[in-house]
Amino acid sequence: MNDSLIRFSYVVLMGFGFPIMRYMSIHFETLNNNAVRFLSGGFLFIFICALKYRNELVKLLREPTIVLYLILLAILMTCNMYFFINGLKYTSALAGSIFGIISMPLAVFMASIFFKDEREKIKQTHFYIGSALALMGSLIFVIYGNKSSGSNDFIMGSLLLGTAISIQSIQNLLVKKISNKLNTIVISASTATLSGIFYLFLATQSGVIYQLHDVSSGLLIGLILAGMYGMLTGMLFAFYIVQKQGVIVFNIIQLTVPLSTSLIGYFTLGETISIYQGFGALIVILGCIVSLRKKHYEVNHK
Repeated sequence: MNDSLIRFSYVVLMGFGFPIMRYMSIHFETLNNNAVRFLSGGFLFIFICALKYRNELVKLLREPTIVLYLILLAILMTCNMYFFINGLKYTSALAGSIFGIISMPLAVFMASIFFKDEREKIKQTHFYIGSALALMGSLIFVIYGNKSSGSNDFIMGSLLLGTAISIQSIQNLLVKKISNKLNTIVISASTATLSGIFYLFLATQSGVIYQLHDVSSGLLIGLILAGMYGMLTGMLFAFYIVQKQGVIVFNIIQLTVPLSTSLIGYFTLGETISIYQGFGALIVILGCIVSLRKKHYEVNHK
């Protein structure tokens, strides 16, 4: 599939994903929310793997080291999403989508240390110009989008989201390392299922699992479907971009997600967009176009 189409699809689908996660975070306790979402998505991926990628599963038996990496990745994902979902409860769908901005410098720096192909990308002048524009536009978008959100709840939510995104920076490096040996969907299946099991164990031990008895069947089915949707977009698409296009490209793409989130949030959650946010959005788009110029990213991902 065309790289540009993958990027565009990810941004649009994640624009729907954040309002969905925000809605579910309000109606479900975090452990139950993540247990159901990850297990439903994980089982879907396992089904796909059983049909089309059985040979890939054999690699897990032959190389125990990969299994250890997958367990570590699942632990990071579990921690990441625990902080992230709790952060959404106290903030908004838009706030959740923009916190990738904070982690971008850290993610770029870490990626360039560990991977040669990522270092090649940051040697380009246009990368710095485009990234600076995208970062500036994103900050304008965020500042004017959250002017009225100065409560303690919002501050607490922001700290939780910031923690989640920092963990994600480390997580993506591990994804890139594993993706050299395993297909993206196998990584997604393993990560989602293991994370779901971790959450199910925690929910059972804490007793919050019994809260699901009080939830309507319609809302529970909605959470299951949201889990499948979220894993396909937020995990499979994200892992694929990291594998094929790199960590740095993925982090630049993340800067455009708030734009689609705000548009969808406007119609679904009543979140408004100011003129200043529109100006910031245009700067983000310009910056990403400059940073993601194809000739700067023709590295050996093939």
